[in-house]
Amino acid sequence: MKRIILSTLFLGITLFFSIKNVLAGPPLNNLEGAGGIAFNPLAYLADSDGEDSHAKIGNTDIIGKPRFGVWYVNLDHANVDWTAVGVADTLFKRLEVSYGYETVNQDGQLAKHKNNVGGKLLILPENSFDTKFLPALSVGTIYKTTSRVGAGVHDDGEDYYVVATKLLTFLPRPVLISGGALSSQGKVTGVFGFDHQRKTTGFGNIDVILPWNLIAGFEYKQGPRYNDWKDANYWDAHVAWTATKNLTLVAAYVNAGDPKGARVGLGDGLVLSAQYAF
Repeated sequence: MKRIILSTLFLGITLFFSIKNVLAGPPLNNLEGAGGIAFNPLAYLADSDGEDSHAKIGNTDIIGKPRFGVWYVNLDHANVDWTAVGVADTLFKRLEVSYGYETVNQDGQLAKHKNNVGGKLLILPENSFDTKFLPALSVGTIYKTTSRVGAGVHDDGEDYYVVATKLLTFLPRPVLISGGALSSQGKVTGVFGFDHQRKTTGFGNIDVILPWNLIAGFEYKQGPRYNDWKDANYWDAHVAWTATKNLTLVAAYVNAGDPKGARVGLGDGLVLSAQYAF
């Protein structure tokens, strides 16, 4: 099954490599469905542009066209196959609503199924008040439930976050920077259940917009430290290719911590994603 998924995604990349029209790109539907990159949300909403991108009442944009994302994560060291699908849409160009479904398969264990329902409110659009320096600022929440978490932990919990995102255009190439704070109860984002404590951690992204419709970037996320459970920090290096005005393809190397370390980690491996924006 693993080889079939990998082969299909690589075939998709090959087939679309000759298409020249652009302009999909971030925010993607992240692993939990929200508008972001892989782990982290961005302040940008999962919105669409263009004359026909929104249903209107008069001149008021009511609802945009949705975005979909599919992810496959292979963590060989921990024998984990992680798949995720997500969808997000934006209301009134201010409120993003999202849903993400994840399945985590680890050798010798029953599959875990995780559901994520998110909302993100854009507090401050980028370059507000006719400035060129203010970032977009958003706050959000994700309600999560996970099956088969075992004894001693909750099977549901909530994340809350605040995030600022800015596209820097004065450099030789445009650079997207983003950072924020996350309040969470999740153990390995909730895959192993939810703690009774709540911890606040930081996260950040940087992406460079390159020629040939490519985007290269780095992502970092701190792991929370509960009394009886300490998550490893996560990071990934990724390349995204905006194959068409609707389609973005992503390949990444992810490091989810040392499986034998003092903090709970799942090792490293390959990440592939296909994203479609209507």
